Amino acid sequence: MSDAAALREPWPDLQRQREGVTVGIWLFIASEVLFFGALFLGYTVYRTLYPEAFRIAAAETNVLYGSVNLLLLLTSSAAMTIAVDASQQEKRRTTLVCLGLTMLLGTGFLLVKGLEYSDDIAKGLFPGPHFPLQPPQTQLFWAFYWVMTGVHAIHLATGIGVVGVFAFILWRRLLPLGSPAIVGVATYWHFVDTVWIILFPLLYLVDRS
Repeated sequence: MSDAAALREPWPDLQRQREGVTVGIWLFIASEVLFFGALFLGYTVYRTLYPEAFRIAAAETNVLYGSVNLLLLLTSSAAMTIAVDASQQEKRRTTLVCLGLTMLLGTGFLLVKGLEYSDDIAKGLFPGPHFPLQPPQTQLFWAFYWVMTGVHAIHLATGIGVVGVFAFILWRRLLPLGSPAIVGVATYWHFVDTVWIILFPLLYLVDRS
């Protein structure tokens, strides 16, 4: 692949284009870190105020579902890393296969999460007048659970869409394999996976023995 094939306006050369992609995606991720950071801070404050309530509430989360989803996302990150390396080596088939595998694993995560949500709702574990756990502060844990996992699922669904569009563009040869854009796509995907790595112990392993 020539530099001219990958270069896009308004960049004067490929190196500056790569730098622009890197800076742009990290600025975006920084804004997302602030958003999730506020949620994590709120969670930490209330967990400190009501440790026993959070222990009781967290005991109702399903560690199996959480662990399966952790494995799915870790594997998807590995597939994405291989896709980036393959694209830089002009290995078209490997790149597309790994991008497809990344999307498949991400979709698997959402399906497992849907099953988990169904079980949670069946148990009445949604904050409201008839919440089954006591003390009442247990609802705070489950409020954070629904908000944080829900927002994460939205980000993951967005990531699946972005990877899908990018894979389609590569398949149609509308963009060279070595385009710097794949680094931006991969960085976002790894960020979403990292958020789950943080959520998993907070929501599934808190005070469990």
